Amino acid sequence: MRILLDTHVLLWAVAQSSRLPQDARGLLEDPDNALFCSTASLWEIAIKAGLRRQDFVVDIPALRAAMVEMDIAELPVLGSHAEQVLKLPAIHKDPFDRMLVAQSMIEPLVLLTNDAAFVGYWDGVRLV
Repeated sequence: MRILLDTHVLLWAVAQSSRLPQDARGLLEDPDNALFCSTASLWEIAIKAGLRRQDFVVDIPALRAAMVEMDIAELPVLGSHAEQVLKLPAIHKDPFDRMLVAQSMIEPLVLLTNDAAFVGYWDGVRLV
């Protein structure tokens, strides 16, 4: 299975957080699955980290190094992904989340998330 990690799933996976459900952890550890992280997620993390909030501290270079160790490939944002965003219904307002949905549809990839709002877009969303 080809899996696109939602931003929070990526952060939980890299941090080995207990918030990552066991079934999701199983998907991430399965060597038959190919894992992807969108450049849009890295951009979102960088923006939030740049705000210097006490509740959101992320070392971007360390995150990217962990992605390499975990064999999580970076998925660039392409023009075709942007075009797909235009076709999405207004279910979710967050532009980063909308890009992840568009990317999962175009590539196609299973979008792994715990945000139930994603389910309204298409059957390629998997809630954890």
